[in-house]
Amino acid sequence: MNKTKKRILEVSLELFNANGISNVSLRTISDKMGISIGNLTYHFKKRDEIIEAHYFQLVEDYETSMTKIKFADSTLMVLLQMSYLLMRDIYRYRFILVDLVHILQEDTIIREHYIELSKSREQQFDEIFKSLIEQGEMRKEILDNEYKFFFLRLKILADFWISSLRVENRPLNEDVISEYEEIIIQSFFPYLTDQGRKNYLLIRNKKLVSH
Repeated sequence: MNKTKKRILEVSLELFNANGISNVSLRTISDKMGISIGNLTYHFKKRDEIIEAHYFQLVEDYETSMTKIKFADSTLMVLLQMSYLLMRDIYRYRFILVDLVHILQEDTIIREHYIELSKSREQQFDEIFKSLIEQGEMRKEILDNEYKFFFLRLKILADFWISSLRVENRPLNEDVISEYEEIIIQSFFPYLTDQGRKNYLLIRNKKLVSH
C-alpha cells in the first residue's frame, strides 16, 4: 500500500470515529489531509470503498490478534482470550459499530461478508462449547437451543455495546472499555461447572493476553 493511500485510511478512520460516517465526506477527508479531491479519488473512487477497507482491515486485525492466543492452553482460556481480543479490535474501528445498521443496509459487499462471518463465528463457538462440555468445564444444555441463543446474546452485545454507550451519553474511555470486556467475559460464568468456575477464576487472576 502506498503512502498516500495509507494516510487516507489513517485520517478517515480518525474522522469516522470522531464524527460518524454521516458527517464525513470525501471532501472532508481531502480537506483534512490537505490534498485535492482528485488525488483522493485516484485511490478511493467512493467513500464506500474507504469504509469497506476499514471493515476488512478490522477482520484482518482480529485474525492477526488470534495468533496471540496460545492454543495449547485450556479451551476456556482460548474462549476468554478470543472475547477480550475482539473487544479491543472493535474499539479501534468503533465507527463501524456505531453505524453498523446503516452500513449493512447500504453496502452489499460488507453485508454479505458480515452474514458469512457471523455463521462462521457461530460454528466456531459451537465447537468451543462442545469441547468445554467434554472437558467438564461447561454444563450441558438445560433449555432447547440454550447455547445457540447464548452465542446470539454475545453477538448482540459485541455489536451494539458502543451504541448503548452513545444512547446513555457515557464517555468511551479505558475504564468503560474494561467494564464491557468484563461484562462479556463474566457472561460465560453461569454456564460453567464447578471445575470450570475454578479454572475461570484462576485465569481471571492472570493477564489474558501478553502485549
